[in-house]
Amino acid sequence: MRLLSLLLTVSLTLALAYYIYIPLPDAIQQPWKLMVLDAYLRTAFHVASLKQWLGFDHHIRSVRQFTFGFEGILKEFLSSESSAGVVPGVKVSDISFAGIPVRVYEPPAGGEGHLRRGLMYFHGGGWAFGTTKKGPYDITNRVVSDELNTVVVSVEYRLYPDVHFPVPYLDCLTAAKHFLSPEVLAKYSIDPDRVAVAGDSAGGNLAAAVAQEISVDDSMSVKFSVQALIYPVLQALDFNTPSYLQNQYIPVLYRTNMIQFWLQYLNIDLSLMPEFLVNNHSALQHSSLTPELRSRLDWNVLLTQKYKKNYKHVIVEKGSEGFLKKVPGLLDVRAVPLLAGPEVLAKCPRAYILTCEHDVLRDDGLMYARRLQDAGVAVTSDHYEDGFHGCFSLTSWPLEFDVGKRALRGYLNWLQNNL
Repeated sequence: MRLLSLLLTVSLTLALAYYIYIPLPDAIQQPWKLMVLDAYLRTAFHVASLKQWLGFDHHIRSVRQFTFGFEGILKEFLSSESSAGVVPGVKVSDISFAGIPVRVYEPPAGGEGHLRRGLMYFHGGGWAFGTTKKGPYDITNRVVSDELNTVVVSVEYRLYPDVHFPVPYLDCLTAAKHFLSPEVLAKYSIDPDRVAVAGDSAGGNLAAAVAQEISVDDSMSVKFSVQALIYPVLQALDFNTPSYLQNQYIPVLYRTNMIQFWLQYLNIDLSLMPEFLVNNHSALQHSSLTPELRSRLDWNVLLTQKYKKNYKHVIVEKGSEGFLKKVPGLLDVRAVPLLAGPEVLAKCPRAYILTCEHDVLRDDGLMYARRLQDAGVAVTSDHYEDGFHGCFSLTSWPLEFDVGKRALRGYLNWLQNNL
């Protein structure tokens, strides 16, 4: 009986280790911690997909329930008084800006007689997940508000599957215009010359797109003075860039996951993923994708050899006929900020762009930094050789990574010196 129990225990242990283990680059520190996090997320998606197949709620909503529950557990570790205890002096208000739900963080120093910085933040999550009110985003925004004496406004834009593009973008743009109005800035004692827009991943996409639109809008008397983009997702026409291929199996954002997020956001049938995997959707036969547009995301020109390595362009002669006409969002700069023309980029605020070596989105950020610089915009590129997607939000025990703490500190230091 004891032998049977031992064999069963060993078998279960080996099965669990097999499920959790993923080969990771040597540069990634604390690899087992990342593997466990990834295994948890994969399990959440598997269970959620099963629930949807059985006729229960949409799998995206089920995954949200999993992650919200996990964030609730983390609060017990982070503080005996919940996450609010991390920065006790920050005043938090859940209100709306022009009908868009936002969470406002006001620093304890107050604004009486002194103008403060302002920052609008758009959270990541593939336009399907994430919230301003729980977990890492809430904690980070409290820290920014307190350390930098900044009024932070985090936007609760609507998410898939309830909405598709352009709704999340329009939600963020509406909130941004309201925030930048002289009346609102005066209400919160914010210096109109010191207002930033920031975001990570899909939120970085929204931040870049909103910054572009605000920059060229002559009706806006106040505009963002800086933009901070954390591993932003900026294009959906080439899923065979060096970073997409190099990091396609690196957690927590796999290549297929990012393509699925794009398909969901642009309301494209998920069965078409094979077309996107081989770049059929951006084949040369598509006349609407002109040579000028292609040059704006030509990684062979925009990346240095260090990042190009030995990868080759995946260029298809003939792909899915009429595809770009059926899905105009693929060429819409509001969804694909990397396609913006140089005349638009030249008007954008100076930028901070954080990229990670082991992230499928690495090249999106690097190409955008190069294009902004070519347009005359001052850019600070902050690249983490041991970084991976999502590390910026992993700064609190038990999901505490050294690279995450360094990334957050780099972001704070840049804002301190540039905003």
